[in-house]
Amino acid sequence: MTTGEHNAITDVRGVRVGQYQRVGDGWLTGTTVVLPPEGTVGAVDQRGGGPGTRETDLLEPENLVSTVDAVCLAGGSAYGLSAADGVMRWLAQRQRGFRVGPDPAHVVPIVPSAVIFDLPRGEWGNRPDAEFGYAACEAASDGPVEQGVVGAGAGAVAGSLKGGVGSASEVVDGVVVGALAVLNAAGEAVRAATGEPYAAEYEHEGEFGVARWPERPAGPGPGEVAPTPLNTTIGVVAVDAALSKAQCRRLAVAAQDGIAVAVRPSHTMFDGDTVFALATGATELPVTAGGPVGDAGTAASLDRLCAAAARTFARAMVHGLLAARSVAGLTAYSQRWPEVLRP
Repeated sequence: MTTGEHNAITDVRGVRVGQYQRVGDGWLTGTTVVLPPEGTVGAVDQRGGGPGTRETDLLEPENLVSTVDAVCLAGGSAYGLSAADGVMRWLAQRQRGFRVGPDPAHVVPIVPSAVIFDLPRGEWGNRPDAEFGYAACEAASDGPVEQGVVGAGAGAVAGSLKGGVGSASEVVDGVVVGALAVLNAAGEAVRAATGEPYAAEYEHEGEFGVARWPERPAGPGPGEVAPTPLNTTIGVVAVDAALSKAQCRRLAVAAQDGIAVAVRPSHTMFDGDTVFALATGATELPVTAGGPVGDAGTAASLDRLCAAAARTFARAMVHGLLAARSVAGLTAYSQRWPEVLRP
């Protein structure tokens, strides 16, 4: 396995990520926006009993709109869906969207969105709004993705530990597969008896920065805040291959398997786990040499991308866990097992 230059979703050419958060003074929440190039095909897969989403029905394969202008991820539960208003305003100012009239300004930006539940982690009325979404777009870059207590992961929690934003990438048959995850799960991301992340086995060439995984349990310390079981892991998986909406949907379904690997239990009644898939169309879907031909060959190639999507999303979740820092009484992995991380 090889990764892209940044080991992040921005290794998919043309994909940019912007984040905005407020931490402190009663705030612990934020917004993350993924901005793909024009013409990017989108899809979604949602699992769990408590989703908070916007503009997901239009991504069903049988519906009219095929392309996506941005994906907005935010804290604030259902209140945080308003962050997408700011993303739409930013895109509309650039005349980017689904064209509905003769004037270049006659567009409707397509911004599917999902939120996590982080309301109790700051003051009740402090949650993302349209200004968060707009600011995240303004900060968008195709460089390395900041991870941990940033963007939509500012108030995230993974079981008994602080969660956060993580990203990773993998190159398969010349296609780049990138993932960005907001780890905010009701289940645990580590083995209780040892502290080893469930998805540690997918590490590539020491990417997690761990000399040796712990082999001891660690219970809550004094002053630690008991997390709420109302959570939700959300994110995006992207590829630079040309895929249909239906093929994109298979990619999103596979990425959800990464959640099932990295968190136990996953997709609970208290999670609204949602993964968006984006296909930029920069390259044709390759057919593996020596493999099946025709439709079977295309299906086999897609299957390899799907397997990579699950691995990459799981790795992104581990990155989010390890990059998080302790804040507001929420204990980070690095605080509970400080001997693990390299200086």
